[in-house]
Amino acid sequence: MSTLVSEAGPSGSSTPRTATGRRAGFFGGPRGRPELYSSYRQEQALFNTRAKALGAAVLLVVAVLLPLNVSDDVLRILGLGLVLAIGGIGLNLITGYAGQISLGHAFFVGVGAYTASVVAGNPEGRALGLGITFIPAWILAAGAMAALCGVIVAPLATRLRGLYLAVVTLGLVFLGTYIFTEWGSVTGGQGVGREAPRPILFGDDLTLDSAFTSDQKLYWFFLALLLIGALAARNIVRSRVGRAFGAIRDRDIAAGVMGVDLARYKLIAFTVSSFYAGVCGSLLFVANRHFGPEQFGLIMSIQFVAIVFIGGAATISGTIMGALLIASLPRISSEMAHFVPYISTAPNVSPNIYEVEAILYGGLIVAFLLFEPRGLFGIWLRVRMYWKSFPFTY
Repeated sequence: MSTLVSEAGPSGSSTPRTATGRRAGFFGGPRGRPELYSSYRQEQALFNTRAKALGAAVLLVVAVLLPLNVSDDVLRILGLGLVLAIGGIGLNLITGYAGQISLGHAFFVGVGAYTASVVAGNPEGRALGLGITFIPAWILAAGAMAALCGVIVAPLATRLRGLYLAVVTLGLVFLGTYIFTEWGSVTGGQGVGREAPRPILFGDDLTLDSAFTSDQKLYWFFLALLLIGALAARNIVRSRVGRAFGAIRDRDIAAGVMGVDLARYKLIAFTVSSFYAGVCGSLLFVANRHFGPEQFGLIMSIQFVAIVFIGGAATISGTIMGALLIASLPRISSEMAHFVPYISTAPNVSPNIYEVEAILYGGLIVAFLLFEPRGLFGIWLRVRMYWKSFPFTY
């Protein structure tokens, strides 16, 4: 097996070479050996192989051109999946990467949704509104307010772990549901609700058809925000903060002994996770234009937990895959009603498509935890390794 040595380049910098004299590739190890790295920095690169860089570029091109080739009803599902992926990335940062179990994600999503609606709402409307329609303003305000709530909750994470932390964060969901229901001047009250913020970009209302349909414009808008959020999260994971998250997740006591400030990094984890949840909440109801306090309950928290565990804990790309699958479940359950005669589409008849959807949520979580704990990302790794080692696939 050839080893790596260094040779001084023309500017005095060292260029990795193998012992046989071959120059190391730009994206990682020597040409033809992409898994062999000459430095930790190369291994932690955003795209450490040419295949990953090329694959990401192809996926990006396909994602951008997709709205021109699919129907609007499919775009609505994909757009919802992109928004859910933003919130799922936030939960994955705290649960998958930092190892802090949180079941209260719906609370922070609700805080973001109502903050955005207040900032962008009509000042003369029935509910409180400031009339600031500039999109970055109400998105950042939603993320900042949710992050502030995360800062308030974070001290609990330094005192509690495991099941105790999960129960406390679960209590946030019920507390949030009560606040959202009773604070009628902000939320509109139960059964009434309020309008979502209107996305107006460069004078164009994205919810109205023009040269492109509203679903196409919203899809591209959500895709751009997801790319920004995913890239930021990936860089956090590759940084010193991300390595501290991993140390806390794997063995927090040992991490503390080695000098990792547990309180500080848990605070960062909750703050960043809550920010992502707030941004997700500000966008979640943009397409259907209306939402109510009853929607930020336990079901939504379970939905985000399903996204993390079905997609794959501690993976950004897996979270996106899980979010797209979860967003597709209502469509899947409705399609099942066409093939299974006794499944009803009426909510007051059992079994109906809504009950089937709930069964799919629980069934998928159990199935992936039992048979593929790494989620959809783990399945992708199996497929990739199969073809990389083909025909020697034993």
